[in-house]
Amino acid sequence: MLIGHVERLRRYPVKSLLGEELSAAEVSGRGVAGDRERALLDLATGRLASAKNPRLWAGLLRYSAAATADGGVAITGPDGRSADETELSEALGRKLALIAERPPGAAVERAVPEEVLARGIEAEVPVTVNALGRAAPEGGFFDFAPVHLITDATLCAVGVEAERYRPNLVLRTEGEGFVENAWVGRELAVGETLRLRIVAPTPRCAVPTLRHGPLPRRAESLRVPAERNRLVPLEGMPALPCAGVYAQVLTPGRIEPGAEVRLN
Repeated sequence: MLIGHVERLRRYPVKSLLGEELSAAEVSGRGVAGDRERALLDLATGRLASAKNPRLWAGLLRYSAAATADGGVAITGPDGRSADETELSEALGRKLALIAERPPGAAVERAVPEEVLARGIEAEVPVTVNALGRAAPEGGFFDFAPVHLITDATLCAVGVEAERYRPNLVLRTEGEGFVENAWVGRELAVGETLRLRIVAPTPRCAVPTLRHGPLPRRAESLRVPAERNRLVPLEGMPALPCAGVYAQVLTPGRIEPGAEVRLN
């Protein structure tokens, strides 16, 4: 059943930095080529730097990353100049190392989102420590699964920009907001060859509420899902604010904006 088309493609070469728009993408079992292949390691704690703990790391979202033709990554600061881990360390006030291999037991700190909303990003709020990539192949720095997608209908229902939710695919559909909830457990055919299995709704943290480059803070990006779309993402978890869905790759493929999306 035809349910829509690919509207946008995005990748994020460094975890928790701003990403880049793509005109085409190769998608393998490890997701979009070049996506989340690097991260910043906090040398003091041994944990990955993530804006999920905004008191420490909201400033990461002032920087953007783009993959380079030689397999590297170029980081750009808010002033448009190139930046490296030394500058990031100075800007964030913590010693950071840019890494391409996921260390054993890699984890991120996730501030309780409702506490961040209520008390602000500077407050010390409870955090949980979350392992990475439970539904992703080895390698990479994915929160859970290797592909994240969201519909324009959901973005319209919440009233925020796609960049806040950091999806790989934005799909243009005719459904109402949060239509992708019904796809969990089913398969999507994207373009001629790419096949995805939708594995879980995407729980939202405080990150979408933060300033993203020129985009100002928007509490609605968490508050609206909290009011309208609380779901249990996985068995054993509580009901959480969700927007978008996670997917695993069944069959690799190349896709471009405009590709048809069919629900199987």
